[in-house]
Amino acid sequence: MIQNLKSSDPKLLVRAVLGVLAGANLIAAGLVLFPPGGSAEQLDQELAALRAQVAAQKARLEQTREHAAAVDKGRAEGDQFLSRYFLPLRTSYSTLLEELQKAAGETKIKPKDTSFSQEPIEGSDDLKMISITAGYEGKYEDLMQLVHKIDQSKNLLILESLSAAPQANTDALTVSLKLDTFVRDDGSGGEP
Repeated sequence: MIQNLKSSDPKLLVRAVLGVLAGANLIAAGLVLFPPGGSAEQLDQELAALRAQVAAQKARLEQTREHAAAVDKGRAEGDQFLSRYFLPLRTSYSTLLEELQKAAGETKIKPKDTSFSQEPIEGSDDLKMISITAGYEGKYEDLMQLVHKIDQSKNLLILESLSAAPQANTDALTVSLKLDTFVRDDGSGGEP
């Protein structure tokens, strides 16, 4: 066929070449007017949108890091609080009894009977509340000193109730204290 074109009319050959060039020009014009991927303005808009998304994602990432750091700090402070104020269950009864006896000895109040009860704290697997009921006998001033000593305790002792009744024909009081404290169950039991 090419030989036919060479041997035939040169006008036909020129027309074919011009047709191919016109088609190539139409394709080039189409690519200039409608470039693949969009125009320069569209590409600039897409680039600006992508940069805004990247900035928003970086801000969200930074905020998430700050939240994670706050959670870690809270967890560390919570663990520090638990280790500082919550006794291990295994040694809690003897520690509490020793502390109450020491406070009574420093205040000249006479200790009577002491009893403990333990209850689990709802929502926690390893924390328990111990209620202490302690009886004392002594003067009002001694009772106030005892309450102050308990308040100054390094352990978390909460005075739930205090009842005092005068003894007949004396200036002494019969005192009943109910205290609460919290302990960590270290898996060793620790019942009295």
